[in-house]
Amino acid sequence: MAAATLFFWFGRSQVGPAYKTALTITGLVTAIAAYHYYRIFESWSEAYALTDGVITASGVAFNDAYRYVDWLLTVPLLLIELVLVMRLSQSATVSTSVRLGSAAALMIILGYPGEIADNNSTRALWGTLSSIPFLYIVWELFKGLGDAIERQPESARGLIKQARLLTFASWGFYPIVYMIPYTNLAGGAVETGVQIGYTIADLIAKAGVGILVYMIAVRKSAAEYGEPGKPATVTAVG
Repeated sequence: MAAATLFFWFGRSQVGPAYKTALTITGLVTAIAAYHYYRIFESWSEAYALTDGVITASGVAFNDAYRYVDWLLTVPLLLIELVLVMRLSQSATVSTSVRLGSAAALMIILGYPGEIADNNSTRALWGTLSSIPFLYIVWELFKGLGDAIERQPESARGLIKQARLLTFASWGFYPIVYMIPYTNLAGGAVETGVQIGYTIADLIAKAGVGILVYMIAVRKSAAEYGEPGKPATVTAVG
């Protein structure tokens, strides 16, 4: 995540002024994630130990709140960076970012009580509630932004669709991991599986989508700017 942050921030020099903010936010997402993964690793090291090939609990509680704080900060930004790189009109950018960012924050907030619940019925309740804003986000990405995406430059349109699809696919992995406790298995191995699953999804959603956002910004800059920092006449899409 830290390496991705450096890549995105140094990559700002390769895009036009209109796309620098999108890459700044893209790097901020991975920077926040890098910090929280460091804290997650520290908490994990205190909570579990590997003894004779078996993961056992040490008695110190693992603090999963670090991951949810990370998501609360980064998931709204993931959607906002995608909106920014599309370069909609100012009013459309603001309204869409507020709607998607708010829905993303609500999704994370509703999911946390289920994550820490000690019974499956409570977990199912909060998981269902969390899926409501998730479904709204999916609708907004595929229907609400559909026309705006079709009006994007041809050189970048396919990448934007890929970023949208990868966002949906990686987010769809989280509910699968969320439901692992329904197997009624317990112990360090199960918790390890949960954390590995979340980590893979995070890498795809943050670094993977971030690379696509970078590529979109580069291609749109090439179409709209003769050279980085020298704007041509551009009509905003919205």
